[in-house]
Amino acid sequence: MTTGRNHLCAVRIDLAEARLDAVLEREQSVAIADLLEGNLFELIGRERGPYKLRLSTRDAKLSFQITTQDDFPIVSHILSLTPFRRVMKDYAMICEAHLHAAVAPDPHRLEAIDMGRRAIHNEGSDLLRERLSAWIRTDHDTARRLFTLMAVSVYAPQLLR
Repeated sequence: MTTGRNHLCAVRIDLAEARLDAVLEREQSVAIADLLEGNLFELIGRERGPYKLRLSTRDAKLSFQITTQDDFPIVSHILSLTPFRRVMKDYAMICEAHLHAAVAPDPHRLEAIDMGRRAIHNEGSDLLRERLSAWIRTDHDTARRLFTLMAVSVYAPQLLR
């Protein structure tokens, strides 16, 4: 469990433009649970947490709506998803390749794909952390978990349309 005050105590995803299938819903639930298990989330120049985060999408933008633990609105930040397009597409492709390789009996191929997947995941996490850095401070693990939520909740549903 996260200790200290600068952390997320709740995360909600609102998808106005798409619905998740059962597999993506499960991935989203796991990502949220992992995020809440341990995170660093600090609003720069604002009151300390814990915070609640609501992520929503509309028109290729991702909204971070942040409230206090008691649901008092603090701030909203809007990020364009355009800078994430390439890394999200690469991440989706390598995750699909990972799923296909997992059923084949070649552990070396699976390991190579997994290394590539982790590298792309880190690239996306670093980009997210950079794009949020003026308003929100996170650690590497929190940025990775937020990127996972973006990949599962935002980008994957767009691929299913």
